[in-house]
Amino acid sequence: MSTDKTQEKTRLHPRNRNRDRYDLDALKASNPELVPFIEHNKHGGESVNFANPLAVKALNKALLNYYYGIENWDFPNENLCPPIPGRADYLHYMADLLSESNSGVIPRGHSIQCLDIGVGASCIYPILGATEYAWKFVGSDIDFKSIETAKSIVAANASLIGKIDCRLQQSRKDVFFGIIDQEEKFDFSLCNPPFHSSLEEAQKGTRRKIKNLTGKTEDQPVLNFSGLSEELICEGGEYKFIHNIVLESKKFSKNCFWFSTLVSKHSNLKGTYKSLERMEAKEIKTIPMGSGNKSSRIVAWTFLSPNEQKEWAESRWGK
Repeated sequence: MSTDKTQEKTRLHPRNRNRDRYDLDALKASNPELVPFIEHNKHGGESVNFANPLAVKALNKALLNYYYGIENWDFPNENLCPPIPGRADYLHYMADLLSESNSGVIPRGHSIQCLDIGVGASCIYPILGATEYAWKFVGSDIDFKSIETAKSIVAANASLIGKIDCRLQQSRKDVFFGIIDQEEKFDFSLCNPPFHSSLEEAQKGTRRKIKNLTGKTEDQPVLNFSGLSEELICEGGEYKFIHNIVLESKKFSKNCFWFSTLVSKHSNLKGTYKSLERMEAKEIKTIPMGSGNKSSRIVAWTFLSPNEQKEWAESRWGK
């Protein structure tokens, strides 16, 4: 196989551990479950069958073990299996955003508290943030089983214990209410919202993705990153979900420095900006992201004035 380290995935963040091509020999050694899913590509090298959700899960287990020291990471196969490099990129860009208010220095350590909306069974954002930057996390989710699975992952890895608090959101109409305590402070929140409005739309997107990966057309596709319906689908799709986050964030304007969300569909940006303007956000940032053939972006906003931002950084980050 080719282990040419000079070929970088240049669309990934400069600090992303997976900018280089995957060292499949090392990853197979790290997680032998990956071995059956390695196949030869048309160039004669080895690659992973990304159209198979079990292959993607095995690869992610190997990546977490090899690069992040996470030895125990498992969840039901029907749950969403996130692509590690893209999730890591989101956190690296948020770290950069915090550094802009901290004399260019990324705030690290347990004094940094982050909120992951929709943590999922994989608990992936808290895992990556805790290992990369030693941040503490609260992860919320509406699914009881996902919360229990995420808790089990934390309990099974000594490096995560005490750093991640998983909380069940008992109201499907709320985002921050019922999760953030009145006096609680978060340096940023993040969210990877469900971006389909129906099962039909989700299957259409998966058919397109599988055709891009394999050249084959599937009538009844299996989602290559899996995912329960509530992880991928919500009424009104991505736009409505983000709109609800924006509306509710105003009520917690002093509890969080930066609110943020992924916006996968470019067509949803205009409406998102309008919602933020109506809520009188003081500052809005749009951060481009890209991994593989997919382009996305983070939209981040704050209700803190420049003086309040300075006071926040000085009191919490020691600057």
